Amino acid sequence: MKEKDMNRQEGRQKSREGVRKTAEENRLFSAKNMKLLTRPFGADNPVTVQVLGICSALAVTVKLQPALVMAVSVVVVTGFSNLIISLMRNTIPPRIRIIVQLTVIATLVILVDQVLKAVAYDVSKQLSVFVGLIITNCIVMGRLEAFAMANKPWPSFLDGIGNGAGYGLILVVVAFVRELFGSGTLLGFKVIPDGFYEAGYADNGLFILPPMALIVLGVIIWIHRSFNRNLIEK
Repeated sequence: MKEKDMNRQEGRQKSREGVRKTAEENRLFSAKNMKLLTRPFGADNPVTVQVLGICSALAVTVKLQPALVMAVSVVVVTGFSNLIISLMRNTIPPRIRIIVQLTVIATLVILVDQVLKAVAYDVSKQLSVFVGLIITNCIVMGRLEAFAMANKPWPSFLDGIGNGAGYGLILVVVAFVRELFGSGTLLGFKVIPDGFYEAGYADNGLFILPPMALIVLGVIIWIHRSFNRNLIEK
């Protein structure tokens, strides 16, 4: 009898643990879901770890404002394309999945581009064709193939937001450094005092040239991997 009681208690305990685990997994912002948002800022950053999206990182980081707008645009496109593809994943024939993915991304990019032209036309002109090139951004396509096609909508949405934000963070850091040292401004506002210029300081024109974006990005990757030794290739 004692053994039966003990077995029943163990069964109830396991059942409670299972219910708790299921409830935790079903929470919108469970620990597992939060990792989808936070990992792209560190060990899974799409730029510094996976080395994706480099072209736009070099092209739109001369000034901080276009970099911020580009970052928000990529977050929106990545998040909602992941959500839409995840909702459709069971109805998309495997043979045409790439076409469907490109159609969804292109539609979102066109919407974002039109909103930018209506709300921030000057910035839209600075970004030029690079907003349209989000359609072929490896980060967006990569998350659709690697995650959204195999996971539920909410985790897919968080994964898209996290990876877009991780990419955007690198854009903002590179643009911050380039505008500060190349133009002496941030968001168009002068931040270096006139006394520095009177003492002989001069803006470094090299920072506004495309090669400097690659150098700054290389330094960021070096620093990131110095603090994450497991990312260093043997």
